[in-house]
Amino acid sequence: MVILELFLSFMKIGLFSIGGGYAAMPLIEEQAVEIHGWLTMTQFADIMTISEMTPGPIAINSATFVGMQVAGIPGVLSATIGCVLPSCVIVLTLAWAYYRYRGLTMIQGILKGLRPAVVAMIASAGLSLMTLSIYGQKTLPADLTAVRIVPTVVFIVSLAVLRIKKPDPIAVMAAAGAAGVLLLSFF
Repeated sequence: MVILELFLSFMKIGLFSIGGGYAAMPLIEEQAVEIHGWLTMTQFADIMTISEMTPGPIAINSATFVGMQVAGIPGVLSATIGCVLPSCVIVLTLAWAYYRYRGLTMIQGILKGLRPAVVAMIASAGLSLMTLSIYGQKTLPADLTAVRIVPTVVFIVSLAVLRIKKPDPIAVMAAAGAAGVLLLSFF
């Protein structure tokens, strides 16, 4: 019975957590802690921390860890499949519709109209990450002079290297991460 509950709970989470893994956190907390009582709040916090540190999407990682905590390997399979299934069905349906109707003028117009929105969403995420790095919070603070020095210097140097030398961006990200860890451990 708990296997079916895991599947249905994480299917609901996968269906309604629009906005990614961070949007899924309150839904996972509600299902795992409040409704079913599978986890304590401390266990939930530990699982979210591990899910963020582990490579992969946070929602899927947390589904896997909650499933393991609740029902072992069958719980892992049930929760993970439940979390992924809604997205797979939606994407396959959209792919089928696009493939079938891609030649229609209306579909081409919709896709052209979505491009600026996608650029804006990516830019918004980038600005949020930059603000979080430089100021230590997601939104601009009242005091714009409260800049965190090390992340700001690493950002400016990385940006300059990318613009002037044009190296592989992955190498710059790795170097910036290493520099940030080293510098923040000393300052």
